[in-house]
Amino acid sequence: MSSLEISSSCFNQETKLLLSPPLAEGSAFEPYRGDMDEVEEKSKDIINFTAEKLSVDEISKLVISPLCGAISLFVGTTRNNFEGKKVISLEYEAYLPMAENEVRKICGDIRQKWPVKHIAVFHRLGLVPVSEASIIIAISSAHRAASLEAVSYAIDTLKAKVPIWKKEIYEESSSWKRNKECFWASNN
Repeated sequence: MSSLEISSSCFNQETKLLLSPPLAEGSAFEPYRGDMDEVEEKSKDIINFTAEKLSVDEISKLVISPLCGAISLFVGTTRNNFEGKKVISLEYEAYLPMAENEVRKICGDIRQKWPVKHIAVFHRLGLVPVSEASIIIAISSAHRAASLEAVSYAIDTLKAKVPIWKKEIYEESSSWKRNKECFWASNN
């Protein structure tokens, strides 16, 4: 097999025809330009605070793009222990107008720092049992480095700036926790 045959073997028949020159001079043949809307696909930020169970599959599908080769995820789940105590569940509360605004700012910051396409930030409110997700962040980009770095920045910044409070519910007691990353936590 020649190198030309190898390189063209990965194309379908329609593409092979499009790569061939017109057979007759002045032919009306126009190359296929594809769906130009895909090239112009608008970026989206999807922010949701909900009492509903979160689905990694559903949220990751929201950021799929034919322009992207990477989707990076952060999934924060309720663990069953904290400092030797058995955790039954977590309970989250948020001041929604401010929380949504702060997450929008984080999305804007991400777009200034990395070439990402779509961003989804879903945070659960209310009771979150052990092993269930309390937060899912999904970000798509053309290449993996941008989405991986952006996801890390998103969770770190969210924990530092977004007004979300967590109550750990143990077998025999409970305790409200603050994120050690919170900018207001260091002022105590």
